[in-house]
Amino acid sequence: MNILIFGPNGSGKGTQGAIVQKKFGVPHIETGVIFRENISKGTELGQKAKGFIDKGELVPDEITIPMILNRLQEPDCKDGWLLDGFPRNLAQAEAMYKALQDANMRLDYVIEIELDRQTSKNRIMGRRLCVNDNNHPNNIFIDAIKPDEKDGEFVCRVCGGALSARADDQDEGAIDKRHNIYYDTETGTMAGVNYFKERVKVIGVDGVPGVKEVSEDLLKKLG
Repeated sequence: MNILIFGPNGSGKGTQGAIVQKKFGVPHIETGVIFRENISKGTELGQKAKGFIDKGELVPDEITIPMILNRLQEPDCKDGWLLDGFPRNLAQAEAMYKALQDANMRLDYVIEIELDRQTSKNRIMGRRLCVNDNNHPNNIFIDAIKPDEKDGEFVCRVCGGALSARADDQDEGAIDKRHNIYYDTETGTMAGVNYFKERVKVIGVDGVPGVKEVSEDLLKKLG
């Protein structure tokens, strides 16, 4: 089963992707990892990509897409794959779909974790880290994992430890910039999702409920 997964920052895409990966036994392919591996191994494509990255420029699609296709054709992907992090816009969606067809690689499903922009932003800004264990889930905007309160301060719901927020989670400008790309239905990521809707089966799931409810809905729709 070959799958693309989409979802805005704050939608729980990574969590749901891991659940799908475990359920179907396919590798979870992240484009950032593909870049790092090609660069560290000194592949021809990796060297070309590094040249752009070192100059602070975006790596062109004609380098990125072959790099991704090479990864999807490795032995661990013979029974399927879950690709996360690409495409990010309409032009990349068009190029990726054509490249898959040219390589005789099918695309079975596209997963779209649906979440409105404000809720996505709240979830990012609401994340809190526990001083004792960063894996203790706390988010001031999600009722199921809302921190406890003690003496007027939020404390970890698991162990009562002190909480803090990551600086990048509080950077509204950076969050808005990423969301501007994702929610753009003309040329952005959503335009890419809509492009796929005309060509393959797109499974949309409501990202508002808790992780368990979202995953149950998603796995049911995937069959």
